[in-house]
Amino acid sequence: MLAAADGDAPTGKKAKNSKKGKRPKRTGWRRLLPTWRMVLGTCLVGVLLIIGVFFIGYSLVKIPPANAFATKQANVYLYADGSQIARDTRDSQVNRENVSLAKISKAAQHAILAAEDRDFYSESAVDPKAMVRAAWNTATGKGKQSGSTITQQYVKNYYLAQEQTVTRKAKEFFISIKLDREKSKDEILEGYLNTSYFGRSAYGIQAAAQAYYGRDAADLDPARAAYLAALVNAPSEYDVVAHPENRNAAVARWNYVLDGMVKKGWLSQAERTGMKFPMPKEQILSTGLSGQRGYLVEAVRQYLITNKVITAEELEAGGYRITTTIQKDRQDAFVKAVDDQLMSKLDKKNNKVDTYVRAGGASVDPKTGEVVALYGGIDYVKQYTNGATRGDFQVGSTFKPFVFTSAVENGSTTQDGRTITPNTVYDGTNRRPVQGWSGGAYGPENEDQRSYGPITVRKATDLSVNSVYAQMAVDVGPAKVKQTAVDLGLPSDTPDLQPYPSIALGTATASVLDMAEAYATLANHGKHGTYSLVKTITKNGREEIKLPERNVKQAVSREAADTTTSVLRSVVESGTATAAQAAGRPAVGKTGTAESDTAAWFAGYTPELATVVAVMGQDPVTAKHQPLYGALGQARINGGGAPTEIWAQYTRDALEGEPVKDFDLRLQQGADRIQEPPATSGTAEPGTDGGQDTGGTATDGGQDTGGPSATPTAGATTGTPADGGQTTGGGAPATGGTATGGTPTTGGTTTTTGGGPATDGGGTATTGGGTPGGGTATGGGTPGGGTDAGGTTATDGGAGGGPGL
Repeated sequence: MLAAADGDAPTGKKAKNSKKGKRPKRTGWRRLLPTWRMVLGTCLVGVLLIIGVFFIGYSLVKIPPANAFATKQANVYLYADGSQIARDTRDSQVNRENVSLAKISKAAQHAILAAEDRDFYSESAVDPKAMVRAAWNTATGKGKQSGSTITQQYVKNYYLAQEQTVTRKAKEFFISIKLDREKSKDEILEGYLNTSYFGRSAYGIQAAAQAYYGRDAADLDPARAAYLAALVNAPSEYDVVAHPENRNAAVARWNYVLDGMVKKGWLSQAERTGMKFPMPKEQILSTGLSGQRGYLVEAVRQYLITNKVITAEELEAGGYRITTTIQKDRQDAFVKAVDDQLMSKLDKKNNKVDTYVRAGGASVDPKTGEVVALYGGIDYVKQYTNGATRGDFQVGSTFKPFVFTSAVENGSTTQDGRTITPNTVYDGTNRRPVQGWSGGAYGPENEDQRSYGPITVRKATDLSVNSVYAQMAVDVGPAKVKQTAVDLGLPSDTPDLQPYPSIALGTATASVLDMAEAYATLANHGKHGTYSLVKTITKNGREEIKLPERNVKQAVSREAADTTTSVLRSVVESGTATAAQAAGRPAVGKTGTAESDTAAWFAGYTPELATVVAVMGQDPVTAKHQPLYGALGQARINGGGAPTEIWAQYTRDALEGEPVKDFDLRLQQGADRIQEPPATSGTAEPGTDGGQDTGGTATDGGQDTGGPSATPTAGATTGTPADGGQTTGGGAPATGGTATGGTPTTGGTTTTTGGGPATDGGGTATTGGGTPGGGTATGGGTPGGGTDAGGTTATDGGAGGGPGL
């Protein structure tokens, strides 16, 4: 018994100890949580894996030999018929001259560091925090960001390709670390400065200094160095000569670089304060892109890149064969028209203003959307900026048709409830404050401070009456006007395309090509499809690159587009653009002038072609916009002069041999009825307008009698508007479009939807045997009335003028 008891003692103690050391079981939600041992173990395994992957990657990835550019090919650009425009060697030849760091000014070195990597000398080869931040911003839609140090960028430029892949980024990471151990910071910075791309085919700081400022890298001062440093971020976009519309963005980046230099102590605040933006010089290119060839190539490149057909890097690799939509015979006709009507008349030696004159033009087939001709300037080698694609001059009154189109499209009414039609009567008084606008007082000036009194929309379009169109913009709604302009073809981000009453005066700065697209939509009865500059593109003669599909949609109703066409026809027949009649075909259009007469426009179309021409003023040295007063020996250059004359000659020659087509118009309901204000109904005389929406000519030919209380022009007595035309000399109203002593000009076929028949007839001849079609004004006045020019600045909230006729 005793033995048995002794044997039981240890057993009981063991059981007791075992019970004491046992952990309580985890219950409830705690069972879902990992223990600290599990967390610690996982972290240790993770760290070991990362370290293992790092060492494996570090050992496997070798520093490769440098990239070679010897295999690059040129890109070939062709006309629509297959004949060659140019072999663009810019894309395949590398313009680079390597220099040592000692031959690069300290200002240039510091500017690059301030722009790209301010802590380069103190940081490691890679910046994990920046990489994580860039990856997060890219993933969350804040834009693609590289998060790369200068060392990483140098590795990408010198050793690797440009593709954005995980493999390439991994290689870049490991090579950067190795390179940082094998080379000094100065060697890496020198390599980076010699391999970075600055635009204008310039690789490296030395080539860039010569391309933009004609000096060596050793002679770069802080201002110029900061601009070159800014270019690295966006070489194509920040070239303020090629893209003057991006100047603000480029200057902002330039300021960012300079501020960084001050912050790091590389530039004194005093020197920074007095610094002015250093305008780069025009690009000097090889003669292979001389004449119009360079402009065409640049426009096509911009089209391909903007529409994401191929990237700038892919173009630089070369090997593409690009067939454009440009038709050689029409391209030649455009160049000849500009030379005949403008360039040959300049006297640059004796008239300084003539040195400011530049031109831009674009012609689009309304049915296909193909750009058939472009005029960029006198010579791409001598004048780099493309006049057809630049977007920094106001379009002036060529915008007014978009306001009227929007009015018809939206069924808009005047402040007193009358439907806006070609024959709606407005008050054309100079500086008349617009009604119904809550943004403050605004009363724009008319050209030459003229007051027109009661005047129809048609006549106000003929004479480009600012007070009428500013009020119409408010009646429609400036936001709706903007939307219509975008629907017709203007880019939504067009500078100064703002929803204010002044939008009607053409304060927006669209390009000639953008305006041609919008007018092509009107010519195509309101159907819009984005323009195209490329028919086909192949890579290395085999692989065909897919082009964006042209989606055509009814941007505005046919009635809205066609009624606008009917209004614009009288601008050509008796308004400010009578010179367009020289095209010898049914034609419509609108003149326009930028503020301070820095540009004059004509935008017009026939059923077959929509073409826009602009004559612009720019100082060849400073690139500043300049007024064209005195150019061509004339007091002023207006839209009805050289731009319309160029348009007429080009259109005549481009359509030579083709059948003459007339406009087939479907007008808005009630377009043929006078819409007078209630207070003046039955007594007001709407200017000397031809009155009815016959799609043709007003009787007066452009002279204004100022309404019921005005003194008749040239001794004529103003009668009452009647169906078909304005009677003169106090005679009875003419019916059916016939005026005393003249034969009505036959217009296009017009029909009125939902209403009575519109009068068929191009317009009325003037009393006394005047020329049919409105070519001669009543009483011997000048056809077209007034001149096409600008006024004072249009400012919403104040009485201003703005762009002119």
